[in-house]
Amino acid sequence: TVNRSTFVHKDSREQFELRVHKRLIDILSPSQNIVEALGNLNLPAGVDIEIKMI
Repeated sequence: TVNRSTFVHKDSREQFELRVHKRLIDILSPSQNIVEALGNLNLPAGVDIEIKMI
């Protein structure tokens, strides 16, 4: 919660929230081409991808 004005109007406030959406995709026996294609995806700003090889 943040005040909209600098000092005087304490009743005037704005509320912000941060939402995180996660997805997990398991790829069984991926080839090198699949891993490279996932690494080279063109994603919008604020969207990240993490690739773990286990």
